[in-house]
Amino acid sequence: MELQKQTSPRTPLPDEAIVTLYWNRDETAIEETDFKYKNYLFSVIRNLLNDPMDCEECLNDTYLGTWNAIPPTKPAVLKAFLTTVARRAAIKRYHKARKKTAIPSELTVSLSELEEFLSDGGEAEPDFDAAALGKVISEFLYSLDKRKRYIFMSRYYVAVSIEKIARELKVSRSTVNKELAAIRKSLKAKLESEGYRL
Repeated sequence: MELQKQTSPRTPLPDEAIVTLYWNRDETAIEETDFKYKNYLFSVIRNLLNDPMDCEECLNDTYLGTWNAIPPTKPAVLKAFLTTVARRAAIKRYHKARKKTAIPSELTVSLSELEEFLSDGGEAEPDFDAAALGKVISEFLYSLDKRKRYIFMSRYYVAVSIEKIARELKVSRSTVNKELAAIRKSLKAKLESEGYRL
């Protein structure tokens, strides 16, 4: 009886090594990114888009966007960088598809939650510094404990469903909804204290 050769499972490269491949313009960087992060990136995109074909195209756009961005950018945290590229590509495709037809997605639902939170009948300030606003929101997020930051970012940055967040935290949907409401209320207070009219 002939013994079969056992092959050890392939292990993903460390992020620093993948970034170096991009930096050196080595096309295996995309293959390594796909091997390590495909499922994660697809889930981020899927939260924002409904159509599987759109999701696949958006995943390819993410790889192309990453290839075009590194260099000159050298991300400190590759996963966060890829999430940002994937999210931007998905939102761009979402708005393009929305012009053709209204498509319900988790992004639509999560954005409607924020619209309700932001609009109380008053007019928004037409002139504001987006960078300054981003800094205020970042400071607010870093002031949250790890669990609350995870809930907020999952829901409003990558549009994860409330059901999925509840499953991952092993709590009820109503617990997640209550925590999101409390975080939105705190963010609103923070923005108002910084002079933003909501």
